[in-house]
Amino acid sequence: MLRTALRNIVAHKARLMMTALAVVLGTAFVSGTLIFSDTVGAAYRNAMSKNLKDVAVSVHAQSPRDADGAEPEDGRRSTALDDRLADRIRALPGVASVRPSLSGSAVVVGKDNQPLGREWGNLGVNYVADQDGKDGRYPLKEGRAPASAGEMALDAQSAQRGGYALGDTVRFATDGPALTKKLVGIVGTDDPQVTSGASLALFDTATAQKLFLHPGQYDELVVAAKPGTDNQALTDQVRRLLPKDRAEATSGTELAAQEAKMITEQTRSLTKMLLTFAGISLFVGVFIIANTFTMLIAQRSREIALMRAVGASRRQVVRAVLAEAGLLGLASSAVGFALGLGIAVGLRPLLNATGAGFPDGPLVISPAAVLAALGVGVLVTVLAAWLPSRKAAKIAPVEALSTVEAPPTQRGLVLRNSLGAVVTALGVAVMLYVYAQKNADALPMAMLGGALTLAGMIILAPLLSRPLVALAGKVTTRLFGVTGKLAKENALRNPRRTAATASALMIGLVLITGMTVGGHSVQRAMDEMVAKDLKADYKVTTSHFDGLDPELSKKAAQVPGVEAVAPLRRVGVTTTGTGFLSLTGTDLSQLPKVTDVRFDSGSYDAVRGNGIAVSRTKAKELGLKPGDTLAAEFFSGTAKKQKLTVAGIYEDNQVVGDALGAASLVDPHKKPFKDDAVLVKAADGKSTGLDKEIRDALGNSPLLKVQDRDALRNQDAGAINTMLNMMYGLLGMAVVIAVLGVVNTLAMSVFERTREIGMLRAIGLARSGIKQMVRLESVVISLFGAVLGIGVGVFLAWAGGSMTASSLPTYEMVLPWGRLALFFAIALVVGVLAAAWPARRAARLNMLESISAQ
Repeated sequence: MLRTALRNIVAHKARLMMTALAVVLGTAFVSGTLIFSDTVGAAYRNAMSKNLKDVAVSVHAQSPRDADGAEPEDGRRSTALDDRLADRIRALPGVASVRPSLSGSAVVVGKDNQPLGREWGNLGVNYVADQDGKDGRYPLKEGRAPASAGEMALDAQSAQRGGYALGDTVRFATDGPALTKKLVGIVGTDDPQVTSGASLALFDTATAQKLFLHPGQYDELVVAAKPGTDNQALTDQVRRLLPKDRAEATSGTELAAQEAKMITEQTRSLTKMLLTFAGISLFVGVFIIANTFTMLIAQRSREIALMRAVGASRRQVVRAVLAEAGLLGLASSAVGFALGLGIAVGLRPLLNATGAGFPDGPLVISPAAVLAALGVGVLVTVLAAWLPSRKAAKIAPVEALSTVEAPPTQRGLVLRNSLGAVVTALGVAVMLYVYAQKNADALPMAMLGGALTLAGMIILAPLLSRPLVALAGKVTTRLFGVTGKLAKENALRNPRRTAATASALMIGLVLITGMTVGGHSVQRAMDEMVAKDLKADYKVTTSHFDGLDPELSKKAAQVPGVEAVAPLRRVGVTTTGTGFLSLTGTDLSQLPKVTDVRFDSGSYDAVRGNGIAVSRTKAKELGLKPGDTLAAEFFSGTAKKQKLTVAGIYEDNQVVGDALGAASLVDPHKKPFKDDAVLVKAADGKSTGLDKEIRDALGNSPLLKVQDRDALRNQDAGAINTMLNMMYGLLGMAVVIAVLGVVNTLAMSVFERTREIGMLRAIGLARSGIKQMVRLESVVISLFGAVLGIGVGVFLAWAGGSMTASSLPTYEMVLPWGRLALFFAIALVVGVLAAAWPARRAARLNMLESISAQ
């Protein structure tokens, strides 16, 4: 039987080609993801091991607090790590050296005044020279180390991006106005944060302390041990020197373990997401594999009958088919694994182009990745062929000798349709429950309901194919005459085969349609939110989210053409017995000019002193009504309690958030005292082109973000479009596999109908008519899959989109008709392209040979 399986693979290699290609693409996705994950993890660990090479003990500063537990009044970080503590650690037996270091955020701009690195994660550090005058972390490539307050160094990538050379003046900012220093050195680094796109600015220690901390203070003390020293014992000695709750000592071994755990967590989410899409691709491939083996078994029914007649048992027939599937899966998986290597190589630069920030490193191929890819490919292929193999074993020899393919039994169809109806109804019921909840907590239920609905539609697809294909057939018959009618009859000849082929395309379109409708609706809701809630023309924030100096809002108000300025300062508040809310403090006299707050009860005049207004949704969530008194605890740096009175309820407003109060209420609890954002309203006729004047008035710091209303819309729309495009790319693999399924089914169907095609040619149907018949059959199948996919996708988006309403009150489902029409057009093109080769093959069949074919 094994020899029979090998012979069948060789004899039908052309018919198995598309099936093999589907397995190849699916396993390539799996192996590429696993290799990519191992490679990125190894790159992080290699960089980490270099950084921790000589680290025996690492002393980190704890949260910067003053003696009373509050943030320093000046808003600058303060730590307990200072020169005195460093000297005490150096005096310990077994300590070879202590390297004090500190870091902060420094945004460097190029000569075009554009930031050199990402919007986040740009570093500023101190250059710590050893006895040889060098810092092992940052080897000099050009120039020398910064040695005075007017000097700095840059990493090589940033210097190249900014067009800087030694001696140039570099412009940057840390947490305030723009600063300039002379570039005296260019360094290299293995820091993965920098190699993946962030910029690195280096200063002498005294300058770095003035920029990020206080003189004499550090963020970390790195202790190197003398040979033969017990690092754990040394760690315990260092801990005894540290001030309680102000610093923490970690051994190099413990630090390496923590870093390894963090790396695993960082890569796990992305790996899971990519493997999910790989699973979708393989699931789509299951339909192609099952279709292929079902058709092959039908075509080889006489052969199977003869095997049964000469003594082969049912079990042997099953084993032969499964062995054939296993060998096909193994060969395809091996090719897929090789293709996965290319995917793993290309995935890192592709994701880094979107700002992912993965470090460079050699390709890592683990045995687990090899076994997983081969195992998954073989397992999926064998499982998909299991039902066809059982069907082959149940064919009686006499029945098989008398017919090519017996129609499915009525009992089997009734059972399938009944099961499909139950599963679909259950899935729809779950989705309706999710819609009624209108809460993001219903996400697990939404995922379950979506899976059940999709599974039910796959089971019901043969039943649904009859009316939908018949309806499409009326159109093809009217437009194309006899060939259109033949295409309809061919598609209806075997509903299960048609349904399986269309389902492969349907799965991809369900996911693509659902995400497109959801993303488009969220984007529209955000646009409405900006139009509805925001009356300001500009929003001023910082790129590093550390807040704005309150003096900047006063400067903005003095810019010619500015009508109103309202700073927004937010603090977190917990209320006894209720929960959490974010309280926004502002200038209440200016707020109505920059945003439209609609009060259900109360007014701006009532929001004075300890009075606050609460949003409608938050009031409902916390059970609040006007006149209620809250025992509130502020925890933005002070953790002080205060009585608050609910003075009003307003319609949800995204600008002010959960609750609104006077600036005088929030300011004492805002440590450090900074604005989270500043809203600027321009005078009539000045609503455009004012951003440059605002930036100049505020010092034109590289940290500043001055966004107009269009920029705010595009910021949200850009994030959504980036996500959708990435999802389209990942789901594109599943759609490609679905196209292969249509090609495969049509090609094998043409082989089945060789004699029939010969008869059609004999009675006068031209070669062009044969081609048109096959094309129309492909188009009908593709459009059937598109109707189901888009229809189910829209339903899931409608029901699941209700979860967004809790956080985005302006949300309502909006159908992107243009994109939906594009999906239909793509399905039409898929049908035409998928039929190209089968149609050409059918038209080239010899008429006499086809008629005589058995």
